[in-house]
Amino acid sequence: MNNSPEIPKKAVALFYDGVTAPTLSAKGTNELAGDIIALAKEHNIPIHEEPELVNLLATLKLGEEIPRELYVAAAEVIAFAYIIKGKLPDTQP
Repeated sequence: MNNSPEIPKKAVALFYDGVTAPTLSAKGTNELAGDIIALAKEHNIPIHEEPELVNLLATLKLGEEIPRELYVAAAEVIAFAYIIKGKLPDTQP
């Protein structure tokens, strides 16, 4: 029996500067996917698992902006990351 953690089949990473549309900053399959996730964990970058979205994002080229059709899904992932990190929007009147 293998006790090592299962290596994900695919992983992607997004870069978002808060100004422009998010871009694909990393993508990989099998061992590279595991490396992407390990690096994210090492740097306390929140990880969100959504296989359907990963499959769609994995079709993009590195550095490519996500398409408008995926803005809502990406916004949900980015909001998730902000909440996990304790960053909430300013609620000034």
